[in-house]
Amino acid sequence: MTPENNADAPANATRDPVVVTGAAGFIGARLASRLAGEGKKVVAVDERRHFDDRPEIAAIHREGAPELIIETGELMDWLRDSPRISGIIHLGACTDTTEYNETLLERTNTDYSRRLWEAAARLGAPFLYASSAAVYGDGSKGYDDRTPPEALTSLNPYGESKRRFDIWALNEGSKTPPPAWAGFRFFNVYGFGEAHKKKMSSVLYQAFVQILEQGEVRLFRSHREGIADGHQRRDFIHVEDVVDALAHTWRNGLPDGIYNLGTGRARTFLDLANAVFAAMDWEPRIRFIDTPAQIRPRYQYFTEARMDKLTESGYGASFTPLEEGAERYWKRLKEVMLTQGT
Repeated sequence: MTPENNADAPANATRDPVVVTGAAGFIGARLASRLAGEGKKVVAVDERRHFDDRPEIAAIHREGAPELIIETGELMDWLRDSPRISGIIHLGACTDTTEYNETLLERTNTDYSRRLWEAAARLGAPFLYASSAAVYGDGSKGYDDRTPPEALTSLNPYGESKRRFDIWALNEGSKTPPPAWAGFRFFNVYGFGEAHKKKMSSVLYQAFVQILEQGEVRLFRSHREGIADGHQRRDFIHVEDVVDALAHTWRNGLPDGIYNLGTGRARTFLDLANAVFAAMDWEPRIRFIDTPAQIRPRYQYFTEARMDKLTESGYGASFTPLEEGAERYWKRLKEVMLTQGT
């Protein structure tokens, strides 16, 4: 997918920078740092203040600092003036699933992605982007990335904004595509670097915080017959596994298309809570609370990525077990707390 894999690429292509949007975000910071640490020139795109006011993001970028930081609102002008880039990896978005301003989501998630796709096509640069498992809605039509997005129904405006771009990419966008492209539907991503997401952070992070502050984990009670409390299941994937897959695609390419990115194995919330307690070496203490009435009709009881398409396309890496991921996460959180004196 990258110019260094193209025999016809000019000799200086490997020195052309790669643009990473959302580079002060959870996944984007890790990917930008990974690529910079490998010696790639990285143009990090996000709100400049977030590189300073998010301590965990600053810590990540110390592992591999980008060459240049550009404000999100300045990126289109920069791309117009840029002589050449090696590609665009678009991870920036409004990811708040409780945001119901459809105009904002259309502008921020759908339209902005279209403009970056068109810029990549114009510049002859590969394009990777973040879709979302939210496009699958309540899961009644399964979690198969071969299902046309037109057949899916999202549960909220966020998921709908991602679904609309998937539809556009496969139809209108495919008429004038970048030289290579891939979209990834992230499932439940967790790991170090997400504290700034607050209410949108993973259940693992929230569990760590609850244990430290209150000595217990609160889980939603089941309101569905046949499913016991805590037996709601999700496909939890460690952030480093996500970055591994993105970096692999950047280096080696995949057939153009949209891919699920989960582990392919759903785990219960009880599994998650017990993994967190074990990582912290605490005795489990779990309290069940009612699922808020306002989200109860849209609450998902099961998500699990079908991973056949990605594995059949040549990506064969294994994924981090939940228990190991919780241990790695807690180890990193402890290091930061000790450094900050908390």
